[in-house]
Amino acid sequence: MTFRKSIIDIQKIKSSGKKISMITAYDYSSGYLAEKAGVDIILIGDSMGQVVFGYDTTLPVSMEDIIRHTQMVVRGTENTHIVSDLPFMSYQVNVDQAVLNAGRLVKEGGCQSVKLEGGASMGAQVKAIVNAGIPVMGHLGLTPQSVNQLGGYRVQSRSKSQIRKIFNDIVELEKAGAFAVILELVPREVASALTQKVQIPVIGIGAGPDCDGQVQVFHDLLGLYKDFTPKHSRIYANIGDQITKSLGSYVADVISGDFPDDEESFHIEPGVLSDVFE
Repeated sequence: MTFRKSIIDIQKIKSSGKKISMITAYDYSSGYLAEKAGVDIILIGDSMGQVVFGYDTTLPVSMEDIIRHTQMVVRGTENTHIVSDLPFMSYQVNVDQAVLNAGRLVKEGGCQSVKLEGGASMGAQVKAIVNAGIPVMGHLGLTPQSVNQLGGYRVQSRSKSQIRKIFNDIVELEKAGAFAVILELVPREVASALTQKVQIPVIGIGAGPDCDGQVQVFHDLLGLYKDFTPKHSRIYANIGDQITKSLGSYVADVISGDFPDDEESFHIEPGVLSDVFE
């Protein structure tokens, strides 16, 4: 039997002083490729709303969407720790709703942990989910499910009052039992201080290099999403342009009759067609 990385393994990476690598993936192929690359954690993120479904925000993503895509990634991997997002309004209503939907992601989706957005106000939900035996990853800073309240996708925790709040939030998440926290779009100095403040792993996205690890969106790293390129993301291969160029070559070969050629075709024995159409 193959065992996946556990939350204990993730904590050991932090304790060893090594960095934790985390990436989003949304289907069998991207999950398979991420694991082959040696990623520690794969997130089935509600960012699929933009990069897979073409929505303007993450808000329309449903439980059924996350479950189905988690199943795809799980089938494409064996060893990687899988964490799935609890989508908008799947945990905010009350504690019972949060536990029920977290259980669905684990039981139906097959992930090992779940992620939710929010700080101290989500403490009761985090504690209840953890008490049900499900590991929880927190998410602070820019919380995309609150984009309408935050006024857009912008850097958070720049003022003293905001910094005090996020310090309290991360401490409360740790107390509630979260095994790790994502910090999104937070100034490097703040993220560095927060990472030193808690014992649990702190994973950044647009939060500087001093966090315990980094998470990025699969499509951003590979140049597959052209609507927006985040400042905090590095394009390691512009595969989107390569795909467009390759498909253009395919279209040209079809039009010219160059594809398929005889070697790419199948044949029957000589004489089989004789008298068939008479």
